[in-house]
Amino acid sequence: MIVGGASGLSAAGGGDFYYEDNASYRKYFGKYAEKYGFKGAFAHWDSREEFWGYMATFLHTTQHAEVRKPYLDLDAVLADKEFFVLTTNQDTQFVKLYPESKVAQIQGDHRFFQCSRCCTDEVWDAVKPVQEMIDAMGEGTEVPKELIPRCPHCGAEAFPWVRGYGNFLTGKKYEEEYQKISDYILAHKDEKILFLELGVGRLTPMFIQEPFWELVNSLPQTTYISVNKDYAFLPEAIEDRGLAIQADIGKVLEDVRSEMEKKVTAV
Repeated sequence: MIVGGASGLSAAGGGDFYYEDNASYRKYFGKYAEKYGFKGAFAHWDSREEFWGYMATFLHTTQHAEVRKPYLDLDAVLADKEFFVLTTNQDTQFVKLYPESKVAQIQGDHRFFQCSRCCTDEVWDAVKPVQEMIDAMGEGTEVPKELIPRCPHCGAEAFPWVRGYGNFLTGKKYEEEYQKISDYILAHKDEKILFLELGVGRLTPMFIQEPFWELVNSLPQTTYISVNKDYAFLPEAIEDRGLAIQADIGKVLEDVRSEMEKKVTAV
């Protein structure tokens, strides 16, 4: 099985503060909500110290979040199965559950910084400097200027190693993430594979959804299932080996886990 996990999977478990001014956003970013309303990382901030106060809060929230229930339910479903995870999520949920050898994070990872100018192919730890910014900021909204993370090579501001916030570094680590999923597909291409797509939106279908469609179309022993609360797309070319479910991902995974556990109990 190859699991394609995208933003809808995290949103189903409460990681929905990226999208709107809701209860989750107010819980984690209340002091910024009071000052700016709902802004997000792309807002105009009063200073770089303020920007990094917000960014450190954001990264700290995802770095230290507990594994969300949909992921735990999925883990129970995957128990004793051969699988690999391909994810566009950067929130580290999957790598909190599985060895990194079983997960390809092709859109980056909130645990790492990169140079904003891409002067080097290196990425480096973001967990410790983020904690230092959080500790120094306290109840305020700004970090001390001297704690703004910088590239150790050129002195430019660092940036989270994630697509969407700046010049995403598509260097060695990025290529290693893609190599993992490529190697897995090549090793299992002649076997029966279920491609399970969870929560792919319309913003970036080219990273999981469309490759899954193409692979199922080209590999005759494969099947495809997608779960999405907003969309149910199934190409005609694979409709005889595919199923598109429009429903709440969290509820679907919870129900599947419950049914599997009932069967085990009955035996």
